[in-house]
Amino acid sequence: MDWLTIQRGAAPLIVAFPHGGTNLAGCAFGSEWLARRDTDWWIGEVYDFARDLDATLVATRISRSVIDANRDPSGASLYPGMATTGLCPETTFDGEPLIPAPLAEGEIAHRRETWHAPYHAALAAEMERLRSIHPCVVLYDAHSIRSRVPRLFPGELPLFNIGTNDGRSCAPELESAVATVCAASGESHVVNGRFKGGWTTRHHGDPARGIHAVQMELAMRGYLAEPAEPTAENWPPRPDPQRLAHLQPILKRVLSACLAFAGE
Repeated sequence: MDWLTIQRGAAPLIVAFPHGGTNLAGCAFGSEWLARRDTDWWIGEVYDFARDLDATLVATRISRSVIDANRDPSGASLYPGMATTGLCPETTFDGEPLIPAPLAEGEIAHRRETWHAPYHAALAAEMERLRSIHPCVVLYDAHSIRSRVPRLFPGELPLFNIGTNDGRSCAPELESAVATVCAASGESHVVNGRFKGGWTTRHHGDPARGIHAVQMELAMRGYLAEPAEPTAENWPPRPDPQRLAHLQPILKRVLSACLAFAGE
């Protein structure tokens, strides 16, 4: 599957990237730029140090606008009553239409079976592989988003947004360890705020089985200079080296805390 990348490590840590892909897979969109705008831009580069920790990396190249690998495959909303995007999104984060008409159920089923199910099967396989050699494994779901998206949340998002499905997807000790690193950084953070974790953490997190899942949603200002209004001409900016130099050591401490928890 050339759309799925798996880099295996031996440490009890999986870092997943469900939203870093830009491949539209030949699907029709009114604007290909809009279809790619809400990508978790450069997220793989932000976490490129994870290889040095012997973590396993799992990433899909398929755009979230084709099918969102972090949504419930049934199509049920993860945030009932709140603005969000769906399994096969019809709009952008800002509410602009992506497709002229709703997709047929057959097309949604095709996308789910072609990309969504294999992605999660790969995650499950890697978790089982690592559980065979470790008593505990951490699944870290890596995301990023623009700092300001008024339709989704008011004001400016904290830099670090930790989601554990209100404490159900991992042990409280892991949630606390990640939050402690973020707090010590001096940057803004929140636990189970606007983003509580998507399908990945909710579906795979099973502390009783030694699978502990946590989502990290980064505000993009942590690693790039966000324009006041993203346009086809200015978006996405490349990562800013100085911002990355500040952010990556913090994230490395976060992943190291995950490894320390798993080792305990």
